[in-house]
Amino acid sequence: QVQLVESGGGSVQAGGSLRLSCAVSGYTYCMAWFRQAPGKEREFVSSIINNDRTSVSDSVKGRFTISKDNAKNTLYLQMNSLKPEDTAMYYCAADDNIWVCGKIGATGSTLTYNYWGQGTQVTVSS
Repeated sequence: QVQLVESGGGSVQAGGSLRLSCAVSGYTYCMAWFRQAPGKEREFVSSIINNDRTSVSDSVKGRFTISKDNAKNTLYLQMNSLKPEDTAMYYCAADDNIWVCGKIGATGSTLTYNYWGQGTQVTVSS
């Protein structure tokens, strides 16, 4: 059973930075960050497959970077140049199925991931 625990959220002014962490217990093959603002659907932010292949949504490209420290078994999301529209609850997600993770377009879908963290709030003020 995979367990995910996020941390690192908080309040920051526009232009600032935050680093989110997701502590992982158990084996995972693909992992991702999603976010959900009030009244909106959960949206894809960034993903990593097998600790090397990454993808990122156009809305955060050039500002956010996903990485994984295998020694610490922790997923990170470095967020720079934050904007008020980045305000949301951020969720860490994971799955351990190689076939599921490897399907084209899979990592950007919430349906791919069986395991979710509880979320960490990010608030960016203007």
